[in-house]
Amino acid sequence: MDVSRSDLVAGLRDVVPLLLTELPFGVVVGAAAVEAGVPATAAVGASLLIYTGAAQLAVFDLLGRGAPLAVVGLTGLVINLRYLMYSASLAQHLRTLHRRSRWTFGYLLTDPVYALTVGAFAERSPRRAAWYYVGAAVPMWFAYQGGTLLGILVGTSLPPELNVGFATPLLFLALLAPTIEDRPSAAAAGVGGIAAVAGAGLPLELGLLVGSLVGVAAGLLAERGWS
Repeated sequence: MDVSRSDLVAGLRDVVPLLLTELPFGVVVGAAAVEAGVPATAAVGASLLIYTGAAQLAVFDLLGRGAPLAVVGLTGLVINLRYLMYSASLAQHLRTLHRRSRWTFGYLLTDPVYALTVGAFAERSPRRAAWYYVGAAVPMWFAYQGGTLLGILVGTSLPPELNVGFATPLLFLALLAPTIEDRPSAAAAGVGGIAAVAGAGLPLELGLLVGSLVGVAAGLLAERGWS
């Protein structure tokens, strides 16, 4: 696939603000692993293999409390079910790419990367959008891995008043606001957000999944004029 330098550079440029939140989020994840008693090598391996902060935080918390491995694995799987929706929306744009490229894109897919790049696939040809995706996703991977490594090394010694974890909700708010352009998107964001907050106490971190599904349903209803 020929390199589209302009789209690659555009992805690199647009992702820079997100790197400022991805790095501290990685620090939070790394510190959580150390606090749960997870060995440093296992924590680094988890970040490389799982590469999703929400699932890692839940997994580390359960491991720290001595939960059965079956429960730990199921929890991580449930939390990551939202990626089925992300992948389904991008699949139509990636069909022409080599299977190896599609697997790589799937590995690099995260919440902020999806939110940032989904519009690129609608506005660009598959080849151009793919290079935009690479420009955005690869720096995010390095920022997250570097953050988790830093968190493993020094995260537990950071002053609590820094509250670096607060950068994460700010990240998603910054990504969400520009996408609310009409009634369906406003309904999806509002109803989905309320449902996710209301379901925060559900077991296995199901609140996020419930909020996502309810938000999608609300957006569809609003689009069809049923709400």
